[in-house]
Amino acid sequence: MSTERPGILDGAIAPSENSRLFGHAEAEHFLAQSYRSGKGHHAILIEGPEGIGKATLAFRFANHILSNPEPSLAPAELADPDPTSIVSRQIASGASHNLLHLSRPVDEKTGRMKGAITVDEVRRAGKFFSQTSGTGNWRIVIIDPADDLNRNAANAILKILEEPPKRSLFLVLTHAPGKLLPTIRSRCLPLKLKPLPDDALQQALQSLGLDADPAVISAADGSVSEALKLINYGGLDIKAAFETIVIGEGRRSDMHKLADVLSGKDSETIYDFFVEIAGNHVVGAARQAAISGDILRAERLARLSSTLSDKLTTAEAYNLDRKQTILSVLDELKAAGA
Repeated sequence: MSTERPGILDGAIAPSENSRLFGHAEAEHFLAQSYRSGKGHHAILIEGPEGIGKATLAFRFANHILSNPEPSLAPAELADPDPTSIVSRQIASGASHNLLHLSRPVDEKTGRMKGAITVDEVRRAGKFFSQTSGTGNWRIVIIDPADDLNRNAANAILKILEEPPKRSLFLVLTHAPGKLLPTIRSRCLPLKLKPLPDDALQQALQSLGLDADPAVISAADGSVSEALKLINYGGLDIKAAFETIVIGEGRRSDMHKLADVLSGKDSETIYDFFVEIAGNHVVGAARQAAISGDILRAERLARLSSTLSDKLTTAEAYNLDRKQTILSVLDELKAAGA
């Protein structure tokens, strides 16, 4: 992860600055037509796996609206934003008075992103609407992602969604809609995005100046962010080491070697990558056990998934030794035969 741009992977373009989007033509068409009809929903829940372009689509749609404030006069399709336009420059620099981007804030002491979007961040939305009331302009809030809202923040957003201001639009992003408050989901129009097909993923990477080999395309599961982790952060090696340890005949020394890499300096991105791999591995194993009819094993793995999630959350909250946490997770996975 870039130390200058917390939350933005090395080699990536911030969604607010990205003028290209691949693989979501159908969703773009729907949004353009919905807006042009003048009957669009005030809150859209953009669902899909991480790294497939949800935020880029949200900023792209926001640019479309702010560049064409009268729905009936708006183009029938979304176009690549003009980076030289006033609207695009304001959005890219975070200086637009009509667009608010809510995401996890950066901790000034550590320089890292905080663990959640807090109610203080949501209060910015209330201030945003009060300061822009009476202007007659569209006011757009992008929540990126809503999965990061803590309970108080989620309830605060819900209150605004229940009584939205005039000419307001909420673009609510989520990697896991099932984890959101049902009341938030019920007040949003769902728009589901799928992982990118291989050709669209390759195009997206080429637009970033990268030419991924088939192994990366296959392992990235249609996600640009996963591909970047595999290419720029040694993700393929981490995956191989993990599988050797958990599935193969990995030795204790292999576990320590991997834990050293994942707990080293500036290792936030690859540590998160490991956490994702571990979680997906257990969930996948539980699903396979259930499909094969081994319900007892599926239940054991489901409990393990919950246990590991609690362990990792506690370790993060109390800043416990990361290497020991990783070793403990690997031990549990190996013992479970997951």
